[in-house]
Amino acid sequence: MNDRIESKIPKKMRDKAPDFVDYGKNILFEKVWRNPALTLKERSLITLSALISIGNTEQLPFHLQLAEKHGMNEKEMIALITHMAFYVGWPKATAALNIILEK
Repeated sequence: MNDRIESKIPKKMRDKAPDFVDYGKNILFEKVWRNPALTLKERSLITLSALISIGNTEQLPFHLQLAEKHGMNEKEMIALITHMAFYVGWPKATAALNIILEK
């Protein structure tokens, strides 16, 4: 499995906020995500949980794709969302479920 994390950073963001892009690329995805205390699949599970908890649907498609790359299947993602519905609220879980079902 290729575990390199590639994100599509808009050119405008790369041009106007290069430090922000650098921190995300080199600190978050190269250092934090590489800490061997957790697997990439576990990190994806945690990240999806956090994004769903705060209702951040903008970042969900990227992280759902990344979770799939890290070994999570659609059944596991749906189970995660179903479980979270009871803790973070039905509307947030429904929004996340709709994004999974649109892929």
